[in-house]
Amino acid sequence: MSSLALARPAPRSLVPALAAALLLGGALVLLPPSLRAAEPPASYATVVKKAAPSVVTVSTSKEVARRQPMLPPQFRDDPQLRRFFGFGGPGGPGDGDEGPRQRQGGLGSGVVLTADGYILTNHHVVEGASEIKVSFDRAGKPGGPREWVAKLVGSDPKTDIAVLKVEATDLVPIAIGDSDRVEVGDVVLAIGNPFGVGQTVTMGIISARGRGMGITDYEDFLQTDASINPGNSGGALVDAQGRLVGINTAIFSPNGGNLGIGFAVPVNLATQIKDGLVAHGKVVRGFLGLMIQPVSPEIAKAFQLPDTAGALVGDVVEDGPAGKAGIKAGDVVVEFDGKKVEDARALRLKAAATAPGTTVTLALVRDGKREQVQVTLKDLAEAPGAAGEPAEAAAPAKGKVGLALGALDREARRRLGAPDSLEGALVNEVVPGSPAEAAGVRPGEVVVEVQRKPVKNPAEARAAIAEAPKETVLRLWSRGGMRYVVVEKKDG
Repeated sequence: MSSLALARPAPRSLVPALAAALLLGGALVLLPPSLRAAEPPASYATVVKKAAPSVVTVSTSKEVARRQPMLPPQFRDDPQLRRFFGFGGPGGPGDGDEGPRQRQGGLGSGVVLTADGYILTNHHVVEGASEIKVSFDRAGKPGGPREWVAKLVGSDPKTDIAVLKVEATDLVPIAIGDSDRVEVGDVVLAIGNPFGVGQTVTMGIISARGRGMGITDYEDFLQTDASINPGNSGGALVDAQGRLVGINTAIFSPNGGNLGIGFAVPVNLATQIKDGLVAHGKVVRGFLGLMIQPVSPEIAKAFQLPDTAGALVGDVVEDGPAGKAGIKAGDVVVEFDGKKVEDARALRLKAAATAPGTTVTLALVRDGKREQVQVTLKDLAEAPGAAGEPAEAAAPAKGKVGLALGALDREARRRLGAPDSLEGALVNEVVPGSPAEAAGVRPGEVVVEVQRKPVKNPAEARAAIAEAPKETVLRLWSRGGMRYVVVEKKDG
């Protein structure tokens, strides 16, 4: 009887009480307010009114060369055809050369940070622009949209963040949230100007945190299913209180339209980049001097690690901060100044966000034992070659050894650009379908260690591989640096 009663539609006035109750032993027990599910608001209009005046449309223009179509060779000397298609003489426009220059426009969005006109947007929105304008759909005053010519304060392609400045004193700055406290499932609103249709608001949730998609060098994207489309780039991702938590940047889509997979730069990272651009005109990043790679399940097992958290050190920059502190290849960095290092990407972000000259404590696992070292970071711009922190090594693929090894002779060193001090066995060939191929070993790499022990030549490498256990750890050199892989040898 009770189940039938509960199945009947409840009177409208009873819905809140029933929603906050439990049926225990046939009795209706009201839950305390702290345990009741929060009811979503009927409207987010108040949130939009708070945040929308701070979101602008960013219009850009630049001159580009207009390339003339190329006539087939057999028609290039035909004057009538050339006149018909508007081409000049042979060897000129019409042979695929650049024609007259033309202006090309672009459209994106931006977010007002200060009343005196600092605006945050994406680097790709303003890249190469000769003129930038910002306009307001909701200026908070009567009279319609306002428009300014904007100055590019600075831009950082490594995070896809740029800062603009307009000469104003009465803009409405957006409230800034804390992206470190955003959780999966939080309601968010995306505000921008998609496809140039005008300011648009879409709603969704945070779908994931800490995404790395290979779009920029330093990534910590918030993923959302709020609709993001071309033109939304640089716009605001705000929480349910109207506070900025991200700068909408990219979408995952085969056709350019929204599929519910959008990415935003977290506001904490974006404002850190903004502060550097405003203060110095550039971003100053910390430098550890490590070649790092993710800890795969195979690596974790071979290195006797409890899990795949942390960043595996594949190589150490000579005379770099980490090398001077005693960090070695094969160490796994698990904490950065007391904060857990989830993966290699997280370590790069933490190091880059730390001011040069700062001394930090790194916790690491070496040969199964936990240790701590003090490292004083340098300026990334002063790193060897000034090319930046070595990139993460590619994650080794899963697999089960089919290697043709050769001597690292003078010609091979010249071809590979290998230093004279490098010793090991050159990978001449990787057998298709072999365990080595499955593990991601590539021709042109050099095997320098087997099972964490150095090898000086092909004979030593072959002997060490033959004596190694089924899951064999190789350390490989390439122009990109050092990395580890685990090769699962076939039985027999």
